[in-house]
Amino acid sequence: MFAGIDEVDWASMEHAYGPAGDVPAMLRGLASADAAEREAALDGMYGAVHHQGDVYACTLASIPFLFELVVDPGIQDRGSIVELLTSIGGIDLDEDDEEEFDADGIEGAANYAMAATAVTAGAGVFFELMSDEDPGVRLCAPLALAALHDHPDRVLALLRERLPIEPDEEVRLALVEAAGRVALRHRLLAGEAASWLTRLAGEGFLPGLRLAALAQLARCAPDALPGDVVRVVTGLLRQLRPAPARRSGTAPAPDIQTGGAGGAEAVAAVDGYPDAAGEPPVEERVAPVARLGQLRAPSEETDAGTTAPWTADLLRTLHVGLDDRVAERTALLTDQLRSPDRRQRIDALRMSSALIRVWRGSYEELVRLVGEQLATPDPGLAEAASHVLDDLFGLAAPAADALAARVAADPGSWVQGWPSGPPALGGAVKALARLGDVRVLPALAAALEGPEVPHDVGFAIDFLGAAAAPLAGVLRRRLGEVPLDARAHDRAGPLLASVAALRADEALPEVLRVLRGVPEYRGEWVRTAALRALGSFGPAARGAVPELRALLRSPGATSAIEAAKALWAVEGDAGAVLPVLIEGLRAERVHEVRSAVNALGGLGAGAAVVAPRLRALLGHGEQWLRVDAAIALWEVSGRADESVPALLAEWETSRHVRVRVAEGLARMGAAGAGSDAAHVLRAELTSVRRHNAMDGVFGSHDTYEDEKLLALCRQALPGNTGKGPRT
Repeated sequence: MFAGIDEVDWASMEHAYGPAGDVPAMLRGLASADAAEREAALDGMYGAVHHQGDVYACTLASIPFLFELVVDPGIQDRGSIVELLTSIGGIDLDEDDEEEFDADGIEGAANYAMAATAVTAGAGVFFELMSDEDPGVRLCAPLALAALHDHPDRVLALLRERLPIEPDEEVRLALVEAAGRVALRHRLLAGEAASWLTRLAGEGFLPGLRLAALAQLARCAPDALPGDVVRVVTGLLRQLRPAPARRSGTAPAPDIQTGGAGGAEAVAAVDGYPDAAGEPPVEERVAPVARLGQLRAPSEETDAGTTAPWTADLLRTLHVGLDDRVAERTALLTDQLRSPDRRQRIDALRMSSALIRVWRGSYEELVRLVGEQLATPDPGLAEAASHVLDDLFGLAAPAADALAARVAADPGSWVQGWPSGPPALGGAVKALARLGDVRVLPALAAALEGPEVPHDVGFAIDFLGAAAAPLAGVLRRRLGEVPLDARAHDRAGPLLASVAALRADEALPEVLRVLRGVPEYRGEWVRTAALRALGSFGPAARGAVPELRALLRSPGATSAIEAAKALWAVEGDAGAVLPVLIEGLRAERVHEVRSAVNALGGLGAGAAVVAPRLRALLGHGEQWLRVDAAIALWEVSGRADESVPALLAEWETSRHVRVRVAEGLARMGAAGAGSDAAHVLRAELTSVRRHNAMDGVFGSHDTYEDEKLLALCRQALPGNTGKGPRT
């Protein structure tokens, strides 16, 4: 084994962490008899030689030796090596992908192509591995063939041939998954694969196989799914739950791993040989087999009623395949959330979050069931539910009572500490505050009394508005106690944001104290927060006018612009602030220019003189500035004929500016019947997918921003149009 490995010039190559001279040791480690050494070697291969899917010259040089390992029956854990080869050779680059590479990436693209060629050339060995004695190898070989072999018709035929004689439950599921992969990669075979999967999904076959087949049909042939797919899947999930534990002295259930009825004989029906006497296969009446090494034997006390762990993988695959079929996915998740299986409910919470984050729909019952998980004695389940609700903002309303009960019952979760960084409000507290529910006030009051105020308390109070007035006293006291030192921003920032959200003008003395004593370190941030608080007080902050006028002459553009905005809110003197804001249009930093533009728009007709300058900004290279300028131009001129076309053009250019654009269109009243704006807004309301949903990328405010967009679209249009949900 490893003939010629020392003749390779490994030292001349590199991997993710430098010279590749250690690669031979990793390859030899994969052949070790010691499990820990094998695991360390595999981690090294993924971490350095195939780092995050990258293919280096040393990765290519490793391929022949990896093939040596997988065909040697004396090597342990060969399934993991099959997976490694599948990953190295399974990256498909089409022409569009190749166009994305710059000059620095051309070598990487060439490496991907060479890896695919090299692994595909050796993929014939995976045929032999389909009948290997090691079930871990048989588990990984089907997907390797489906992903790599260049004769997919032979692969599909072997999958069908192998399924009736394969004794291991999870390997059978892998065979079904591989058929779906073949159908996705080779559309000419999709019909044949879908026909086989449809048969496997029919009644009379094993529930695990049926669920796996339905999941793959959802991926590759969703139109072939049964019309009552929700009823079928929920029924299969009930069949897959094991019966309650037997009392001592009763006969155990048959074990399909140790020779009981079932196993390969039970699967013989999959190609048309029904079981005798009309009885369902034994495997339908017992717990399915878990992946080897994945679980310890569950105890009766902790895992009674728990289905096999692969069930969650199948359900996730099914949900991905169902895609925009929101009603069916919602029905499946509501059933999962009622399951006695803790794992199934945990997975349902994660999938509920993913569903709501990407798709618009009616989620009241689903959210209510998420709220019910807050009352479980399982802290992990309750915490997961609170995080789901935390991201829903107004959509969490059906769970408001459950959230209030959770907050009242668990003061220990009101504030979360972190090893580094300031504390934060707990998920249930944030979710209840984002509903504007006054039942959260005791938790917020306690958070304000803690040693360090949570950094996000101001955002929570902002959603409560005037209802948070009882907190004004403690906010004033804590703000007055903040030392004006190097940590002033961390300590004063949340409190200043809170008094601004409350418009608590009684805190004027405390805010002025901070403004007058701003420290040098991060002083601009502290000053900005204080000025915004003063601006929120409006005319009640007349006592701050001398400081504000002095800051108008501040050499820092940000401070001057923020002072001008605050002074305008307090005095309404356009003549005093207009020169400062016009000067702000020449600031070097775009965010400062945007701040000046928005402030000028706030002056309305009093800033009409800047209309030509705002018009010039419609051609700026920064999109957000163009949008702000279009809205401000309308505000100062009162004319929408230039602003509306500019905003509609930005709408089409990027989804990220749509909330701001819709806000401007709603204020302008530009969406009259038959207008271009009305057409755009109605099209948005009829879309099922959230405007900011991107695969694999999401933010905590995505759902909130999309619901805000829907509300603005309705506000801008006459009447209630569209099918998007209301909040």
